[in-house]
Amino acid sequence: MENELLENLGRLHTTELGVIRIKKNLSLNVENVIEKISLSNAEITRKGKNWYITIDNCIITVNAYSYTVITSHKVK
Repeated sequence: MENELLENLGRLHTTELGVIRIKKNLSLNVENVIEKISLSNAEITRKGKNWYITIDNCIITVNAYSYTVITSHKVK
């Protein structure tokens, strides 16, 4: 199932507010987040309408239908 997300990495994008959230929560830009998702050690799961990517003590949330990077945060 995670292959669907990986096959559509080119479709990943975010909104202006998404960029602000990602930078605030992880001190990363969107390109860094997309690079993290594509790493082989990323754990990708889908729950309902979202993909959740866990890597490097971070969780990245992506809408499964629009491929919008919604937010990201550090694992607590």
